[in-house]
Amino acid sequence: MSNDRFIDACNSVIGAERERNGIGTLGEKTLHAVLKQYYEPHKENQEIKVGDFVADIVGENGVIEIQTRSFNRLLRKLECFLEYCDVTVVYPIAEVKYLSWIDLDTGEVTSRRRSPKRGNIYDSVDELYRIKYTLDNPRMHLCLCMLELEETRYLNGWSRDKKRGSTRCDRVPTALNSELRFDCSADYRRFIPSPLPAEFTSRDFAKAAKIRLDKAQTALNLLTYLGLVDRIGKRSNLIVYRISD
Repeated sequence: MSNDRFIDACNSVIGAERERNGIGTLGEKTLHAVLKQYYEPHKENQEIKVGDFVADIVGENGVIEIQTRSFNRLLRKLECFLEYCDVTVVYPIAEVKYLSWIDLDTGEVTSRRRSPKRGNIYDSVDELYRIKYTLDNPRMHLCLCMLELEETRYLNGWSRDKKRGSTRCDRVPTALNSELRFDCSADYRRFIPSPLPAEFTSRDFAKAAKIRLDKAQTALNLLTYLGLVDRIGKRSNLIVYRISD
């Protein structure tokens, strides 16, 4: 991890885009572009064809794919790339987020406010579920980028204040807090919260991880597939789990 290199990538991408387009008109791909520049500043190693697909980055460590959402679209590319080389999927998580809003009628942009929600690794589980069957491939690697970023949204939602159901305009990263790497199945033990009872349910897991029950159930599905937890029975209508030896 290099904070200086990350800031250089931000300045290179965001500064150029703002100079051309102005504030509030950056594309949705700004976050993707900054991360691609951070992981590979040499353009000749970007957008390289591998098999029938184009990879974001190809270098001495294999393929790097920056994926900000919709992992279901990534699955076929991964299956192809993993036949040839190691693949690292980079997924950004907004650990700290500042929000501002654009009024479509006036063009006015509100001052930014810090979101009370703090992102964590469990924000990735729904996306990881879509590529579950690649996670135990020895060539498969994951990097979760914990970021500070500024998000701009249009006031075009269905609620009275037009915020719920609104459309995102852009996400602009401002700092890289940490990079969490997962290079083998055992690394996913990081998703197991503490403390947990020796035998636990998804409800216990959700409480320990401080996440919703449905997200805990998805995380346990992944951990079961990776052999990190075992299903050992049922309690009422909930599956009982135990951490694998």
